[in-house]
Amino acid sequence: MLFSNNKLTRDEVLSRFFPRYTPVAAPSQIGLSGGSCILSDGRQKRVLRQPHDPHAPACDFRRQYHVLSRLPDSLAPAPVFYSPAWMVVEYCSGDVVTALPECPALAGLLYHLHQQPRFGWRIALRPLLERYWQQCSPARRTPQWLRWHKRLLRRGEPRPLRLAPLHMDVHAGNIVHGEAGLRLIDWEYAGDGDVALELAAVWIEPAAHRRLAAEYARRASIDELQLWRQNSALASVGAAADGGLVRAALAANRRPAVYCAGG
Repeated sequence: MLFSNNKLTRDEVLSRFFPRYTPVAAPSQIGLSGGSCILSDGRQKRVLRQPHDPHAPACDFRRQYHVLSRLPDSLAPAPVFYSPAWMVVEYCSGDVVTALPECPALAGLLYHLHQQPRFGWRIALRPLLERYWQQCSPARRTPQWLRWHKRLLRRGEPRPLRLAPLHMDVHAGNIVHGEAGLRLIDWEYAGDGDVALELAAVWIEPAAHRRLAAEYARRASIDELQLWRQNSALASVGAAADGGLVRAALAANRRPAVYCAGG
């Protein structure tokens, strides 16, 4: 694992630490964000990433590095270099498809993640929702939402059913289908929280959402009805007229995943 405390430019990172690697595609061609790109030395690929938000605290990017460092390679790409401005991670070979995996496979992936040691910092709904309130269109600030928001401030978040490390941005574009199974990419929202919060934030149709919760409850030995009630409470906490606020808040802050499908 390579490390630097200096705020290096992209060219400095490549020349000092990855002299045999060159970018293989322009960001605009493959949908990568900012100056992030795929690197290759002709035999092996890496992903060069930078913080999605240049104004975010440095600790946010450092947390992403710690997340990837702690997770097994069966779940996430391993980091191979870190600096305050850049991170290089392994390239996940496989396909990114347009639909989520079937409920049994998706529940298995999430349960595998939730069995890992906690990261060490909690995800809190209150600041997430407050940030979304500030960023969203005034037309979406409905009276119903305001009532739910005040209720959250008054009562606090529901007591967790089970605390675990969460990804919190599970959608089809962040799941790589490889030969060894499913892996998750784009871990910028990761932290510790209730497993029901992870399920509540999954972008999925209502009927499939219920099946996902049932399959997860079976694998995790959690009472299905209790999990579904908690999931529903978290999905609707602060619910606006146009959908669950947990999902909306995440969508408002989402950036493109730094990934290019293929081998």
